[in-house]
Amino acid sequence: MIQTTTKTKFTFEEYLTYNDGTDNRYELEDGELILMNPATGRHALIIYFLNNAFVAEINRLNLPWVALQTIGVRTALNRSRIPDLCVITRDQILEKLDVSAVIESAIIAVEIVSPESRTRDYRFKRSEYSVVGISEYWIVDPIEQKVTVLTLEEGFYEQVEFRVNERIVSPIFPELTLTVEQVLQA
Repeated sequence: MIQTTTKTKFTFEEYLTYNDGTDNRYELEDGELILMNPATGRHALIIYFLNNAFVAEINRLNLPWVALQTIGVRTALNRSRIPDLCVITRDQILEKLDVSAVIESAIIAVEIVSPESRTRDYRFKRSEYSVVGISEYWIVDPIEQKVTVLTLEEGFYEQVEFRVNERIVSPIFPELTLTVEQVLQA
């Protein structure tokens, strides 16, 4: 159903069915719709590159997981984020075949930093993703030329920053052989 509204606060259930008749994507932040800007070309290529790398590793290890874009992660009562890329179980997406693909958690969430998303990616999503138990959170920052991998340890993220030709270390995919330069030059 297409909706046009001046409503400023939405419940999570209203968010799941909201359609303004455009291709716009929104995150839900304390009941408010936050418009997500379309990706830049660099942003899109990084997502494509990482998606392919994750899919190759999932297939190599024969894991029952998928790497997906444009799915949501519910992070609180009236909050939902749309990571640039997620690794989730096949069962999680099979449960959402005919409804809005907003899940409760993920194995890996990846965000590509843009100037307007910096605070959201480094601060808000970091705390929200840890609360819902996302085991690994990658922050790819083309501006600072680094990749930060945050690993959930006893409810909090431990972070390691990687730069230039350093190999990115992922506890979820320990044999993945990617450098920051490869990811940023995707």
